[in-house]
Amino acid sequence: MAVSITTEAVIQSGFPGQLESLDPRVRYPSYKSLDEFIDLEHLKNLDDFVAERIRQHMQSDSVDYFVNAHRLNQNEPYKPGQREIWLSRTVPGTPYDYLDLDHTELWQRTNEAEAFGPLLEFIETLPFAATGRILIIYDDSGASVPAHRDHTDTSICNEFIWFRTNLRKPFYMLYPATGEKSYVESYTAWFDSVNQYHGCDGAKGLTFSMRVDGIFTEKFRSAIPTPSSNLASTPSLWACIA
Repeated sequence: MAVSITTEAVIQSGFPGQLESLDPRVRYPSYKSLDEFIDLEHLKNLDDFVAERIRQHMQSDSVDYFVNAHRLNQNEPYKPGQREIWLSRTVPGTPYDYLDLDHTELWQRTNEAEAFGPLLEFIETLPFAATGRILIIYDDSGASVPAHRDHTDTSICNEFIWFRTNLRKPFYMLYPATGEKSYVESYTAWFDSVNQYHGCDGAKGLTFSMRVDGIFTEKFRSAIPTPSSNLASTPSLWACIA
């Protein structure tokens, strides 16, 4: 699906596509589905449970809003309206730094995590040697998340799994250099969050997804191809040669 992206918007965003060479096999937009590596039925069976726990959380006074720092269009809102539930946070005395997501020793479970026990049990089955940030992003207001990237360092490849218990959230990858937009069709995804952008459209009803950051197991890493440069492109390389 093509979308209208102006050259000015790409320049203002500091798009890094030409800053470090890419493996010629890499194509954008792209993502790697990890459905084959997880217990997919276990995940789907959590749908009603997670939705109910989110609705219960929505009744509380605790509200964290998604922050959209590295957005493609700076005229889009910094806080677009989607909300978060943090199931882990950095230990007291450690300020939050996005580049610390894989420094698992800096993270601990939150009080909110207690209400999501079965979800955390599922997370324990994922191919992580250790986990850092664990986050739920949800919305029931029809708010979209404008296209953004997570950081700007192409030498860093964050090891994470984005996943959902149903397919209702319209989540996409966007490559500004071509304006091409590709929606994720799987329950799970690992994607290049630097050389391409991602976001989601607004939708009716409650939509949500989870993301776990950490350190993959050595066994899982052995299946992942590694580019000679631009490590952030690793998930896309895997997707393109799989």
